[in-house]
Amino acid sequence: MTACITDKPISVLLIDDHPVVRTGYRRLLENTPDICVVAEADNGETGYALYMERSPDVIILDLNMPGIGGLEVIRRIKAKNSDARILVFSMMDNVTMAQHSLRAGATGFISKQSGMGEMLQAVRQVALGKVYIESALASAMAMNLSRKDTPESLLETLTKREFQIFKLLAEGNSCAQIAETLFISPKTVGVHHINLMRKLNLQNTTQLILMAIKNNVIQA
Repeated sequence: MTACITDKPISVLLIDDHPVVRTGYRRLLENTPDICVVAEADNGETGYALYMERSPDVIILDLNMPGIGGLEVIRRIKAKNSDARILVFSMMDNVTMAQHSLRAGATGFISKQSGMGEMLQAVRQVALGKVYIESALASAMAMNLSRKDTPESLLETLTKREFQIFKLLAEGNSCAQIAETLFISPKTVGVHHINLMRKLNLQNTTQLILMAIKNNVIQA
């Protein structure tokens, strides 16, 4: 890692499975005197371990990664430290993913399409313990409050655990695989599966996958 420029910079842990993305953001952040990247990880398990080891001021976290995934990383970190400050940056710039990230315990949410200035502003705000949401998404979330019974608003009725299982099912994981990933029993996964299908008015896995794609929870 590049040496930090100031005595007390904002320490950052970068968690993203794409090396090119990590390199780009590290260069951006470390060209800023008050921010220092102290560690990087290419998967959720390593990212969680590095957080426990380094205790950075801010975690910058992608959602779509191999292994446990971003939402589960947020849940595990917040279970250990409720004051952890987590900024999600994702290709999925939609209200549903932002809402569920914040409900899981994230402090901020920006898309990877956002500008460099917004990234730096988000890191600084999150480091202060303030919630930061990309401006376009914040407006969309405010508008969405007045909508009822749309597919997106139905997704927002899911609990954090139901949404995790919804996403993992849409990605093609079996109940046994989900149970292993989330450290819960297959029976518990089955109960959540039944409940989320009922809440979303879905009849089969095909409908579930189509709903996930339509709402940018997964990419086709």
